[in-house]
Amino acid sequence: MPELDAEDEKLVTLARSARARTQAAEGAALRDTDGRTYAASTVDQPSFKLTALQAAVAAAVSSGAEGIEAAVVVTAEGLLKEASVHAVRDIAEKAPIYLADPSGKVLN
Repeated sequence: MPELDAEDEKLVTLARSARARTQAAEGAALRDTDGRTYAASTVDQPSFKLTALQAAVAAAVSSGAEGIEAAVVVTAEGLLKEASVHAVRDIAEKAPIYLADPSGKVLN
């Protein structure tokens, strides 16, 4: 298990809160290269669906973020969806993407 610094631990907390607040399958948070944070949960609407990380990336991009330093996904599923990884990689080729369980324990 990786040892997260305080800023990445904050992302875990934000992702857990987003997931709990909406009782969604996933919660995600990311930090952009300016140090701003964005959190989101799974969007599951009849007309469109987004993973939590896709929603967080969309919020960051629509706010003018030009890069991503790190991202976290909290889910009980135990796996990181490919669409989530692609959303981050479109903007940041090497930013770490951490996967955590609902208790906040980082799995990768």
